[in-house]
Amino acid sequence: MADNNQTLGELYLGLDIGGTKCSVVAGDAAFSIKRKIVFDTRTERSYQVILSEFKNHIRSILADFTGYHLKRIGISCGGPLDSKKGIIYSPPNLPGWDNVPITKIFSDDFGVETVIQNDANACALAEWLMGAGKGTSNMIFLTFGTGMGSGLILNGKLYSGTNDLGGEVGHMRLEKTGPIGFGKAGSFEGFCSGGGIAQLAKSMVSERLTNNQTVGFCPSPEMISEIDTKMVALAAQAGDPVANEIIGISAEYLGQGLAILIDILNPECIVIGSIYARNEMLFKPLVDKILQREAIPSALEVCRIIPAELGDSIGDYAALCVAIYEDKF
Repeated sequence: MADNNQTLGELYLGLDIGGTKCSVVAGDAAFSIKRKIVFDTRTERSYQVILSEFKNHIRSILADFTGYHLKRIGISCGGPLDSKKGIIYSPPNLPGWDNVPITKIFSDDFGVETVIQNDANACALAEWLMGAGKGTSNMIFLTFGTGMGSGLILNGKLYSGTNDLGGEVGHMRLEKTGPIGFGKAGSFEGFCSGGGIAQLAKSMVSERLTNNQTVGFCPSPEMISEIDTKMVALAAQAGDPVANEIIGISAEYLGQGLAILIDILNPECIVIGSIYARNEMLFKPLVDKILQREAIPSALEVCRIIPAELGDSIGDYAALCVAIYEDKF
């Protein structure tokens, strides 16, 4: 607990709003986390009740850090949202959160500036300010998790676009047909996300089993519904040929998508999280081959494709970085 008689510095608060879990993270401008509180979202509750729980946790933290001055609150939340107006617009994982003026709610209650970014942008800030992209001026962050989200750092600033849709690369269509991601068959997200890889795997395994072919990691039709990306990746690491073919397809389209981004944005690095970061050895050889074939050589020469560094801690830092960002740049 801080000494009540001494001001120790400025405190920043990051609020991470997720469909399953929420968290409040307190830290300083050096990205040192001083306190973290996690709680279940329980989306069946109204947003007012959930925000009230956030406020209670914030008050508890401020009571323990009375020697600190609260500088800013940053919020990370899945979109759609308007970062300029500070409004959340009906995210699919937060039913009932319709036109919520989230930044005004917290700034009115705590008397400090409150800012919000979508979760992909928040994670991009974290990897840029303190992770794999630290020190760069032009960086692309790709989530490559359940979906394919992206955050863009261009000329040393976060770029969110005209109405917070900058960087929605998962929506790019790479084929006329294929796994569905971002509501579009054959999209970048369809081929390069946990949900998309699972779709692809179920389709390919079903076809092989129907043709009486053997699939080591899924020997019976009854198991098809259980297939997920983790199962495929583990099987591929163990040398399963069907699993390696599935990962190979995803890697090929990842390479194609990255080549488009490199040609258009000419970044110094592309930082890729989650599935890629955990399985770089499976993806990298084919991705590099596709990039050599597809990307502008001089643009590819100055761009590194690297796994995210913050791992499971990225959510802890993302919202905090939203709060700190304005003071850094």
